[in-house]
Amino acid sequence: MNHLDALPPWAAILVAIFVLLGALFAFIGSLGLLRLKNFYQRVHAPTLGTTLGTFFMLAASITCSTVLHARPIYYEILIGVFLTLTTPITLMLLVRAALYRDREEGSLDVPHNRPGE
Repeated sequence: MNHLDALPPWAAILVAIFVLLGALFAFIGSLGLLRLKNFYQRVHAPTLGTTLGTFFMLAASITCSTVLHARPIYYEILIGVFLTLTTPITLMLLVRAALYRDREEGSLDVPHNRPGE
């Protein structure tokens, strides 16, 4: 017997739906990573799809913990806040580093500094 036996059926169904949605979005983000051709296209799929999948998994965890403990669990909400803050910042830093590297190497596939160039 584990602690999930104490979960009411409505909460178990809700947690299962969140977990399935999270797995689906994470899988779609991973497929985008495999299918897209260059780095600049690839950064969008895992950033958007996998992050949304992580939020659904986090919603499942928050729902399960809140129902089992009969009080809100704040540290899981902090995880969501940190994901919301760090994912776009990491994406921007990675793209800027790749742009700088590709421009220094003289690659022709790189977007220009200004739209008119």
